[in-house]
Amino acid sequence: MRLVLNVIWLLLCGFWMAVGYVVAGIVCCILIVTIPFGIASFRIANYALWPFGRTVVDRRDAGAGSVLGNIIWIIFAGWWLALGHIVTGALLCVTIIGIPFGVANFKLIPISLLPLGREIIATP
Repeated sequence: MRLVLNVIWLLLCGFWMAVGYVVAGIVCCILIVTIPFGIASFRIANYALWPFGRTVVDRRDAGAGSVLGNIIWIIFAGWWLALGHIVTGALLCVTIIGIPFGVANFKLIPISLLPLGREIIATP
């Protein structure tokens, strides 16, 4: 079932969301100072391509740098990304078939707001 959901997700909205995250990652890596944000953006792009069967967990070794980085991220990019996921998720939840994809969009909101100090792992 995960494979079917992931393929449909990829075709409907996952590819376009991942492209957006990759473009943001490239811009962040070009600006050298924001390379950690670029790396986080590439991780989110990978997660946006194939979200079913994976989850986000907090890293225990994340420190004050992650908190400061997340504050900067929220101000410049995070809230825009979260708003996009909220709108897309709400629109997908209008139909019964779109509900799992809307839920997947809502699942992407926490990592789009606070990407630093988190890790994406496979669910058992």
